[in-house]
Amino acid sequence: MSKQPEYPDINIPLLRQQQQRFQAMTPGHRACLGCGEALAARLVTEAAGPDVIIANATGCLEIFTTPYPESAWRIPWMHSLFENTGAIASGMEAALKAQGKSTKVLAFGGDGATFDIGFQALSGMFERGHNVLYVCFDNEAYMNTGVQRSSSTPHAAMTTTSPPGKMRMGKRHLKKDIVSIIAAHHIPYAASTSVAYPSDIRKKVRRAMSIEGSTFLLIHSPCPLGWGHDGSMTIEVARLAVQTGLFPIIELERGELTGTMPIRNSKPVTDYLKLQNRFRHLFKDGQREQEELEHLQALADYNMERYHLKDNDPDTLDSEGADTVGRRKVRWA
Repeated sequence: MSKQPEYPDINIPLLRQQQQRFQAMTPGHRACLGCGEALAARLVTEAAGPDVIIANATGCLEIFTTPYPESAWRIPWMHSLFENTGAIASGMEAALKAQGKSTKVLAFGGDGATFDIGFQALSGMFERGHNVLYVCFDNEAYMNTGVQRSSSTPHAAMTTTSPPGKMRMGKRHLKKDIVSIIAAHHIPYAASTSVAYPSDIRKKVRRAMSIEGSTFLLIHSPCPLGWGHDGSMTIEVARLAVQTGLFPIIELERGELTGTMPIRNSKPVTDYLKLQNRFRHLFKDGQREQEELEHLQALADYNMERYHLKDNDPDTLDSEGADTVGRRKVRWA
């Protein structure tokens, strides 16, 4: 056996650290500045690797990555409709299985395609157990068509179809608990995460990719245009959604809760709400406004209690530790 050559002048760990990651979604697309969905899609595809094929529902991600005749994708990618992404992905998976190929099918959709229009086909995909990872990029409204409310839009948020006024203070319904609904299909793995925590996204994508069967990942993805905040504040806004308890980061296997991201220093919901124009009507002086703020705080407190999120002891994987890409110069995900 020939001896491996030695290169004493080459720093191998540094070389690995500087090596460019595989990019399935290239720069130069037409997303808005600070788009949380663009960042989330890049993180997901980096973690998934090149041996995948994507079914992508109509929505912002589909629009800004594929303006004809251009495409930002370097992997097989197919545009599906709002309502049939689950069916398209199921067909892809069945065809690959018939050909004896191990390529993983990913399905992408926004909250409109996942929570609302496409839920019927999605439920069927999960019930049949297709080997597909479905990722929902949750920006909490129909952003591509003009910021209309969806069933993912938070209570009291202002959209073009839920304006605040004399009769109501923004959207009067609660945000749909889609993770619990999908976990009720008894799929092997369902989880939530946020663009504020890249390592958590990578860890959960790799976990889902390793599982044979249907898996689901919900990624909270702020939209500066629709939420009304500066593009430079996307990560800060996303992190505050977690730290206030309004967006719990959890994992469920076969419907049972198996993991949560603890919150080290919880913040009041007003810290999160005041950064966004979609909640600006709640900060006027008045009894109704105060009642809505108290209602939103109660919703956050309920999440804290339901998932046992409050933990003041420092943890490298809690809400303040997990946003660090590396620890002690060692990558953890």
